[in-house]
Amino acid sequence: MQRFLKPWLVACLALLTSLAHAQDSKLPVVASFSILGDIVHNVGGDRVEVTTLVGPDRDSRTYQPTPADADKLDHARLLLVNGLGLENWLPHLKAISHYRGPVAVVTEGIKPRMIREHGKLVPDPNVFQDPVLVKTVALRIRDALIAADPAGRAYYTERALNYTLALDDLVTWAHKQLAPIPPPRRVIFTAHDDFGYLGERFDIRFITPPSPTRNRELSAWEIRRLARKLRYLGTQAIFAENTASPQVVERVARDAHLKVSGKLYADALSQTQEAVTYLQLFQHNIRVAVSAMKNNR
Repeated sequence: MQRFLKPWLVACLALLTSLAHAQDSKLPVVASFSILGDIVHNVGGDRVEVTTLVGPDRDSRTYQPTPADADKLDHARLLLVNGLGLENWLPHLKAISHYRGPVAVVTEGIKPRMIREHGKLVPDPNVFQDPVLVKTVALRIRDALIAADPAGRAYYTERALNYTLALDDLVTWAHKQLAPIPPPRRVIFTAHDDFGYLGERFDIRFITPPSPTRNRELSAWEIRRLARKLRYLGTQAIFAENTASPQVVERVARDAHLKVSGKLYADALSQTQEAVTYLQLFQHNIRVAVSAMKNNR
């Protein structure tokens, strides 16, 4: 056996050691759901290791924490959540974990739109449907990362700036895509009131059932009423959502003698290549919405 290692082997071992050290030195961060995890990754870059609790194509509202999720949180130094009622399961998760670190609410400072659920007005948590509001989210993430990792201040600041500029470009692009469609024809039917921020920003009217349908079936009378409304308005743009059963949308479309236009991404990224980042998600939603609304009368 040779007494000394060859120079190239020494270099390889040094590189592996350096990479392992870099991995260990990354800031371990947990994000509550997939969209937030992607934005954290964009702002945090190589200085963070992001773990997401509610993964792609999963509904954050129906998620139930598991012991494995608690273990993920136990190894984190920062927890980032949306807030505004999206993570009602957070107290349970904290109770079954040993995490006592900082919790950053990324929607802090945003004035939410209010929606009615079960007879009460509550904040709409789906702020990520508006890229302008996501700029504020990105800055909140920046500040939380700097607080947890002060040495990365300049790095996080630059990446957050670059991401907000990309969001500005996204808004400009969306306005151009929607420009050929007159506002009266910008009408879309979905099963849930998840796209209100998108509608307010880009003057799109979203028609939804009059009460939440996540936990109940619509009656035959409600289905017929919605179908008549769509026919009266001349609405051809009818969309299912990636985190919800398409049954309600399919029943309304069938009663109105229409076809479902496709799928919109509500509060989760996709497992396929269609919307694996927030920017892709938003571009997909705008593209399919514009294509369908061109058929509205």
